Amino acid sequence: MGAPDASRVSTRFPEFPWDTLAGAKERAAEHVDGIVDLSIGTPVDPTPDVAREALVAAADAPGYPTVFGPESLRQAAVDWLERRFGVTGLTASQVLPTVGSKELIANLPMQLGLGPDDLVVVPELAYPTYEVGARYAGCRVLAADSPDVIAQHRPALVYVNSPANPHGQILGADHLRAMVELARDLGALLVSDECYLEFAWDGEPVSVLHPDICGGSSEGLLAVHSLSKRSNLAGYRDAFVTGDESVVTELLAVRKHLGFMLPTPVQAAMTAALADDDHVAEQRERYAARRSDLRAALESAGFTVEHSEGALYLWATRGEPCRDTIAWLAERGVLAAPGDFYGTAGARHVRIAFTATDERVASAVRRLTA
Repeated sequence: MGAPDASRVSTRFPEFPWDTLAGAKERAAEHVDGIVDLSIGTPVDPTPDVAREALVAAADAPGYPTVFGPESLRQAAVDWLERRFGVTGLTASQVLPTVGSKELIANLPMQLGLGPDDLVVVPELAYPTYEVGARYAGCRVLAADSPDVIAQHRPALVYVNSPANPHGQILGADHLRAMVELARDLGALLVSDECYLEFAWDGEPVSVLHPDICGGSSEGLLAVHSLSKRSNLAGYRDAFVTGDESVVTELLAVRKHLGFMLPTPVQAAMTAALADDDHVAEQRERYAARRSDLRAALESAGFTVEHSEGALYLWATRGEPCRDTIAWLAERGVLAAPGDFYGTAGARHVRIAFTATDERVASAVRRLTA
């Protein structure tokens, strides 16, 4: 018996999107004032003191952590959801810490036992990892937003995302209620990616676990939350999933065998960050200012900004193929993400992150308005 073909799994995936930006990145880097990279929404502002201090205090951690994490961490997540977003009825036993949210989403279909006979529904404009996770498990994938379209199929898992990446759309309460009802009628698990729930600019996002949406029951529902954007903890890799206790319990049982656990100091930092809202308010003000400046500059340069009600991106178009816009921006030393990263519906848009430093955002504004 020969060695396994190492390429078999990777061939299930599309080309890694960011690799296709190499030429534009090289061109943008030639600008005399350097590149302004607005292609990735990575935090650049300081990690809050409350998290760093908790991390240091827990640094003497010679023993193994647990996959479930301490009850204090899980209760902090429950308390935050109730305090900030009116989610009631959850208990600490319904919360599972994860090694960032991307890891969970990429592994979720596999860890739920889905496979070639199962259909996963992703939004028409979507974070690529939803599809990657489905293809990793060998599932079929349907890109659809309309409940009427989804109702014509029998999905095992349906994703919603609000505020959405890439385009910042905030889904209304009526739509979310319809999706909850539909998923339950179809016997599908509805997974709501709510990582940007703290960042709304026009409109009020609501969690799928809010009693007005779910009817007071988390049956058939999961919500995914991350501290990467909320608390500038992307380097810590800490997130959590919560909702249907039977699903959380099954994921815990699987992940115990696979060893998906957060380091003890990171668990402590996450607990402290969830209990503090002040640093989030400060960060929200920073992003609001950067968003306002970039939006005005883009519009003055002839762009139309659509959606962008929430999250950390401006969804913009010049009415041309997105790769042409990427080239136009690169000539000015600015790198953005092409909309076709996120589905065919994004073919004429670009995603522009406002997570860069004040200095880099100001430089982009000058270039766009020159």
